[in-house]
Amino acid sequence: MTDLYAVIGNPVAHSQSPHIHRMFAQALGEDIEYGLVLGHPGRFFEDVREFRQSGGRGLNVTVPFKLNAFSYATRRSERATGAGAVNTLKFDGDDVFGDNTDGAGLVRDVRDGCGFTIEDARVLLMGAGGAARGALLPLLAERPARIAIVNRTVAKAEALATGFARHAAGVALRGGAYDDVAGDAFDLVINATSASLADALPPLPPNVFARGALAYDMVYGARARSFIAYALAQGAGRAVDGLGMLVEQAAESFFLWRGVRPATGPVLAALRARDAEVAR
Repeated sequence: MTDLYAVIGNPVAHSQSPHIHRMFAQALGEDIEYGLVLGHPGRFFEDVREFRQSGGRGLNVTVPFKLNAFSYATRRSERATGAGAVNTLKFDGDDVFGDNTDGAGLVRDVRDGCGFTIEDARVLLMGAGGAARGALLPLLAERPARIAIVNRTVAKAEALATGFARHAAGVALRGGAYDDVAGDAFDLVINATSASLADALPPLPPNVFARGALAYDMVYGARARSFIAYALAQGAGRAVDGLGMLVEQAAESFFLWRGVRPATGPVLAALRARDAEVAR
């Protein structure tokens, strides 16, 4: 019997997850069906229950339901607990395991996809919301030299740094304002804000990109172009969007569900080729 999986969100029709997971399944010979579930605010638990009753084995969870998924899970991974949000649910009888694969996807794309060594690097993380929270534990596990978290609401950046301090052994971790990093330079600059969704830029001071720095926007596609162009103009050695992160976090979910890890390179290449064809 074919196992059922899906992504739940609102909106959800734009999601590339079904395409990604179908490519994973085809490459690995896994018998799965992966679809879309339009979630309804205030009815998340009911929507998930209906999916489970239809035979659903697992869900990816996107905006705005990651906090709901955290509450729904009966068990959670350490990285989900650290993030305070769940983007992957696995169902096994009455057991509901909640995980957060976003940060692992980011780290794997930065490290393996971009060929960047995070260990001993100077990292600037912009934003203090769910995306930044999900990234911190996996980033700290790579043992950079330091991580500076900056946010428009300074108290949120400071609270995030304080909350993760116990995981930061050997890593200088601090939170503050954008102006606090003026005159400083970073090897890896991560945009975990929602600015790109509004075609805006975070209020970065000049010269924060070290020579050869990697600039990384968690947003993918056309919406990341403004930040990418800005980073390159400011001296970044390379700037990329978050499509690789999307594929890598999906692979992490697939591994959680099926126990096999798909190769991500061919899938990412296929998505890039498709986007280039659409842009013509």
